[in-house]
Amino acid sequence: MQTIDFKPRFLKPTETSSYLDRRESSLVEATDFVYNRFNSQTLQVQRQKLPIFNNRRDILYLLEKHQVLVLVGETGCGKSTQIPQYLIEAEWPAQIGVCEPRKVAAISLANRVADEMGTFVQGDTVGYAVRFDACTNQPKIKYMTEGILLREIMGDPLLKNYSVIMLDEVHERTLYTDILLGLMKKILKKRRELRLVVASATVDAEELQKFFDSGSDQKKKHNSAILSIRGRQYAVDILYLKEPAPCYVQSTVDTVLKINSSEAPGDILAFLTGQEEVDRAVRILREHASILEQEKKKNKIEILPMYGALPHYEQLKVFRHVSDGYRKVIIATNVAETSVTIPGIVYVIDCGFVKLKWFNNETHTDSLVVMPVSKASANQRAGRAGRVKHGKCYRLYTEDEFAKLADSTPPEMVRSNLTYVVLQLKALGISNILQFDFPSPPPVKNLKSAVEILYALNTIDIKGELINPLGFNMAEFAIDPLYSKILFSSGDFGCSEEILTIISMLQVESVFTKPSTGNMIAKSRIQRRNFEVAEGDLITYLNIYSAFVKSEMDKGFCHKNFINYKAMKRVADVRSNLQKMALNYNIPLISCQVN
Repeated sequence: MQTIDFKPRFLKPTETSSYLDRRESSLVEATDFVYNRFNSQTLQVQRQKLPIFNNRRDILYLLEKHQVLVLVGETGCGKSTQIPQYLIEAEWPAQIGVCEPRKVAAISLANRVADEMGTFVQGDTVGYAVRFDACTNQPKIKYMTEGILLREIMGDPLLKNYSVIMLDEVHERTLYTDILLGLMKKILKKRRELRLVVASATVDAEELQKFFDSGSDQKKKHNSAILSIRGRQYAVDILYLKEPAPCYVQSTVDTVLKINSSEAPGDILAFLTGQEEVDRAVRILREHASILEQEKKKNKIEILPMYGALPHYEQLKVFRHVSDGYRKVIIATNVAETSVTIPGIVYVIDCGFVKLKWFNNETHTDSLVVMPVSKASANQRAGRAGRVKHGKCYRLYTEDEFAKLADSTPPEMVRSNLTYVVLQLKALGISNILQFDFPSPPPVKNLKSAVEILYALNTIDIKGELINPLGFNMAEFAIDPLYSKILFSSGDFGCSEEILTIISMLQVESVFTKPSTGNMIAKSRIQRRNFEVAEGDLITYLNIYSAFVKSEMDKGFCHKNFINYKAMKRVADVRSNLQKMALNYNIPLISCQVN
């Protein structure tokens, strides 16, 4: 193998630049995995060591005086688990609702809080509600996904069962987040005693404060407050390229090798845009790692990928300690920005790009577009290097390019298909969507496209009103309106069982595992042919699920055919619950399968 001749092209922190301050820190957040260095101590001691513990009285005071508290705090500060407990300890009445963007976060946080409070989850004290899995009682602290809270608002528009609602991870700015922010603003005007906590890692707190204060009467002009939780962030040196990189994937590989040969011990986290780029970089670096092994060099490296579609057991490898004499190198997508907190990271490599889903309102299709990161995202990536000690962030772009970046990533609301959003708002009784108070108003063309699709699906009438009962029934299904319409029509075509399966398969990101070695990649393609048909991917999905059920949902079947077992189990759960909902709405369950 040809040895790469790497020439350092980074501006060092002591070199002259148009920017005076080269040390940047960033508030970062995680939900799926959080590293806890105090794990050996008692739960109560762990609670007291959290950064948020010093702000307990501040939080309670501000919630007494203001309806809205915008709280900014970095990963591991304790905001997601401690604020609900502080409110219960202060004897706040009614329920405390905590809203999370992801199902796994709602469940794991509920379990953690139950442990800290010495009780069990789904009891009278702590519970959770996620799609297809909800507590039957009314616990004092209820963790839930954004979709669950939205459906609760449909049944109880003023949320009378709650005294405090906490919207967590607001910096992610999902479609649901923006809908809920707009709805909560309306609800707070009707219920002055209700309190809202907006918790985030990097959100523009002043903009949110302006959003909630706008439209308030003079007596309630300062209806919101901002509180920043001081974390444990160390300084991070930012190093830029002197000239643009011709290929950021190759530059990432070069920078990893340079750090490994010249920098002090510490693990490396590199950001790329997608699974294919991650696998490509991992493959090249593992070849270099094998050479270091053969030459018995001291600076050996262990290369690990990290992306959303990676099997769970593979994801967990990034949290394990490597053997002595090794440096851990993690090549990740932007899932490592907010979804995971990895211990030991000292060096971060930022490729400067991110892959985002973008809706084309002319073709009514979504596309994955590679685009420059925002300044907020770049700072969040850099902040990963300052968790354990003074770190370094290598940005694979020039400082001038950084200055041109957008301040924040465009929210999903301005770049997504809004068909489901419009359907939900119509079901909530909001007739004029254009007058709804969105934190980031969506493009009018996208709203127009959504209305056209709903009209074509016979979900709304010529006046834009929901058709009863079909429109309201479709709003109850937490799936794309196209899918729910197909499901409601499938009984008439005698294929509802097959449609249930296909829709369920489309609810997971990927049912295939993707090997990283050449031989296994070829083998996986051969195995996939057992299910592929000329009729297309949807029938292929149907064949995969049918074979999975026929194997009695065997792990060995999935391993042999390079299928993600965890994803298939999730498909089975989704299908089971969709089937129950179909029966509730009198959709006949009929199979077109010829016996």
